[in-house]
Formats: sequence, structure tokens, C-alpha cells
Amino acid sequence: MSYRSILTIGLSAAGFAPALQVASRLAQANDGHLDVLAVGVDMSMPGYVGFGGSVAIVDMALDAAREAVALTEAELRVLLAQENPALRWSVEAEVAADGALHDLVAGHARYSDLMVMPKPYGAGRGVADQTIVEAALFGGQCPVLVLPEAFPASRPIGNRPVVAWNGSDAALAAVRRALPFLKTAKKVNVVVIDPSVQGPERSDPGGMLCRFLARQGVGAEVSVLARSAPRLPDVLHGHIRDQDCDLLVMGAYGHSRLREAIFGGVTRDMLEQAAVPMFLAH
Repeated sequence: MSYRSILTIGLSAAGFAPALQVASRLAQANDGHLDVLAVGVDMSMPGYVGFGGSVAIVDMALDAAREAVALTEAELRVLLAQENPALRWSVEAEVAADGALHDLVAGHARYSDLMVMPKPYGAGRGVADQTIVEAALFGGQCPVLVLPEAFPASRPIGNRPVVAWNGSDAALAAVRRALPFLKTAKKVNVVVIDPSVQGPERSDPGGMLCRFLARQGVGAEVSVLARSAPRLPDVLHGHIRDQDCDLLVMGAYGHSRLREAIFGGVTRDMLEQAAVPMFLAH
């Protein structure tokens, strides 16, 4: 198993170079192809178009989105031209209405093995950045590698991963999708926080997962932690620091919102405070 089709999506080229460079490095390491999508978001609301100048306003917003995405595409091509000539890549540019962004991203993500993105929270990020990551995970069923702010593109990823394990379907999906990272890791740590005393792994938390990983050629150790802080993300962040972790593997959890989904509290909190790359899957 490897990541042969890697996707990254840019709303602008500003601050996007690290994600593009990491995606390029992974594509080359997996003998894969890098798909880059430049997206312009049309923030006009055609449903509210009435009489008079409103039609002109919508046209102006659409033209602005087209101009912005053309500039982003050109800037991304400049960045890609600086990568290894052996890299196989392609760039597309599309404009989506604000309400159609989810479906556009999901349509591209569902045919990708992995998406690489900057953290969707923080300076210069907004609702559209969050929608892109959510759409890939929940709509496209594609794992997403999220990079923290100011992440050096040359820094190794996955030598010392921590797997956040709670026995859920999402956590297991994340482990399975992360196997290419886990199989090459120097040390894998499975962390179980406040395990259930009634679940199937009550006598050996994380044991069944370690057996599964061992059969994949992955050696892992288990850390069972008490919930020593009111907020679970605080416990997990502390463990990441203690383990000198360089990748967190965890399931992505969300809540249904009509046809879409929005991040649940723990996933959102972990993303907002991310200090290491996060590998998410649903």
C-alpha cells in the first residue's frame, strides 16, 4: 500500500509553499502523482438576486473569483517548477460558489489516496479552509495530512508517530490509512486515554490493535493514560510532547449538518492547537 495519488488544494498561494513541498516529497517517495487544485470561491449569492444592480454585483463577484483563481494557479505553477523535475504533477483551476465548495472538494478527494493541507485554523485561514478539510474527510472519505503553522517542509514526518486509540471505527480507519507511515516508523506509540472498563479491550487496552499492527510488520508500544486534565486534548498534547512525536494519527469526528459535516469538539481542538502534523481519517 502506498499513496500513489496525492492531492492538495490552494485557495491562494500565500503560505502554501510548505504544504506543496511536503506533498511533492510524499509523491516522489511513493512513486506517485501530485494533483494540485486551485480554487476560487464565488461569494455572491445568486438566490438573492433581484432587480437592478444586483445582477451586476453577482457578475463582478464571479469575475473577481475567476481572476483570483487564475493568479493562484499561475503562482502554484511557479512553485511546482521549482520542485524535482522527476515529480509527476498536474494543476487544475476551478471556481465554486460558496455553497458548492464542499461537493467540489469531495469530488476530487474521493479519487485520491491522501490530501496534504495547511492547518485550517489560524492567521489567514477562514471558513473555506475548514470546509476543504471537512469535505475531503467526510465527503470524499480521503485521509488528510494537516501541517501545523510554520512547518519546515524538509522536516521528517512519521519517524515517531503517536496513534490516538479509542477503538472507534474512525480511529481504525485512520490507522489503516496511515500504514505507509507506520510501516517505516522508527517507533510507534499507541495512546489510550481513560479506557472503558466494559469494552472488548478492557483487560488489554490497545492490545488487539498492536496485534493487527504486528501482522503488518509494525511494532508498537501502548501507553495507557488517566484523564489527568478536564479536556482530553490537553492530555493528548502533553503526551505528544513527552513522546517527542512527529506525527499524530487519529480518527476525525464530526456532526452531521444537512449533507455536510462539521468537526466535533476534540478534532477541532486538536487541529486548532496542532504542533505536529496530524494524519486524520474518518
